[in-house]
Amino acid sequence: MNKKMKIKIAADIGMTVLLMLLMAFEMVGREAHEWIGIGMFVLFVLHHILNRTWIKNLFKGKYTPFRILQSVIAMAVLISMIASMVSGMVLSRYAFSFLNIEGGRNWARTIHMLAAYWGFAGMSVHLGLHWSMMIGMEKKMMKEPSQIRSLVGKIIGILIALYGIYAFFKREIGIYMTLQSSFVFFNFEEPIVFFFLDYLAVMGLFIWIGHYSSKGIKKLGKTKNRKKIT
Repeated sequence: MNKKMKIKIAADIGMTVLLMLLMAFEMVGREAHEWIGIGMFVLFVLHHILNRTWIKNLFKGKYTPFRILQSVIAMAVLISMIASMVSGMVLSRYAFSFLNIEGGRNWARTIHMLAAYWGFAGMSVHLGLHWSMMIGMEKKMMKEPSQIRSLVGKIIGILIALYGIYAFFKREIGIYMTLQSSFVFFNFEEPIVFFFLDYLAVMGLFIWIGHYSSKGIKKLGKTKNRKKIT
């Protein structure tokens, strides 16, 4: 593994950790939330710098169904990140208080909630679209292939996805994504580790959806190509 790839993986892990902390919001405190958000944005920019080759080739080559899906998700994540940062600056009481922004808090709060939860889902699906690469790296590290290890991995993935469905409704994430509630409820009496485990499970659910969606689309594309050849 080269140095650039190690930096990419470190940045992605860092973004995942910060994303979990951002979703905790009130549990970590408003001031910490703002600085964590800035850190997340910095890593997001770094992620795009490290993947600038993909950005340069955005308007080049043929767009397969998978590439279209990948590009749509990437654009949605970009929009959500920008929306989160801009609305966060309007709502800021600490990190950007020097801007003295007056008014606009109502629309900023709504946009911030939408961007946060849809961005959370989008980033997780985006990670799932590249999960095959993670599996490939794991296979290289293990050197010898193992059907049992592969089966166990699939079973664990299914179990996480199933619990993720439960956690999705338990944490009312769908309600926040559709603005059926204007405020996010936090249970301050529960240990924060339970909150993180539930959100990690929901992230796992979206990763699972992204991973198997990409596999299905790629397989469908190969089937169509075979039919054209024959």
